[in-house]
Amino acid sequence: MTDPAGMHALEDVQMIAWGYPEREVVPASLFRISSATGGIVLAAYPLDSELPFGLAYGFPALAGGQLWHHSHLLAVAPDWRGSGAAAALKLAQRERALKMGLERMTWTFDPLIARNARLNLGKLGARAISYHPAWYDFGPDNPLPADRLMVEWDLTKPSVERPADLPTGERVLDAAPDGPGTPRLDAEAPRLLAEVPTDAESLADGLRLRWRMSLREVLGGYLNRGYAVTGLAREGERAWYVLEGNE
Repeated sequence: MTDPAGMHALEDVQMIAWGYPEREVVPASLFRISSATGGIVLAAYPLDSELPFGLAYGFPALAGGQLWHHSHLLAVAPDWRGSGAAAALKLAQRERALKMGLERMTWTFDPLIARNARLNLGKLGARAISYHPAWYDFGPDNPLPADRLMVEWDLTKPSVERPADLPTGERVLDAAPDGPGTPRLDAEAPRLLAEVPTDAESLADGLRLRWRMSLREVLGGYLNRGYAVTGLAREGERAWYVLEGNE
């Protein structure tokens, strides 16, 4: 997108997708500046409408002498989830970043939302490389710390969707009857499994917080030891993060 007038509709997409209050959304003015200074602003539209239902937005990032593309937003209206639109937006973003000479993309996602993990790790083939407690501050009305996993995507490799893994590996976090079990932090195996609820958004605040802190302890601990989160394993209605170490 390059049209300043059309960018106002991207504010509405954010509020519809996430229920954000108006003060939390990225404004149209920032989309406009980014589109003219090296950022990527994409919108997805139904064939029969000029109102977008999805967006992807990112900008160049620089640290340690390395330049890459950081994707700040990916939003799809609830009615379009599961349609393939989110993956299509990411692939379009990848195509444009490569044309700009950038070979790496990063972004963050909430480790409690298993469907996002399936998109990022399974469908796109990215991997999570670091854990960031309380990455955002959404104010005192939010009962849950906004922890995030940082994802890294090598744009030079073909993007090939992988089927969900089977839950094979050493278990370091499993569900118990009343929530998450006790995290294990002493594992040394090259492949580990950490369970994540598949319905976190429907859980009571207290239970979600317990899952948040358990995943923070396990994922943060093993990522700091050199593991990476490389996939999401499924068995029935249950899901586990797959962590792989450097052999």
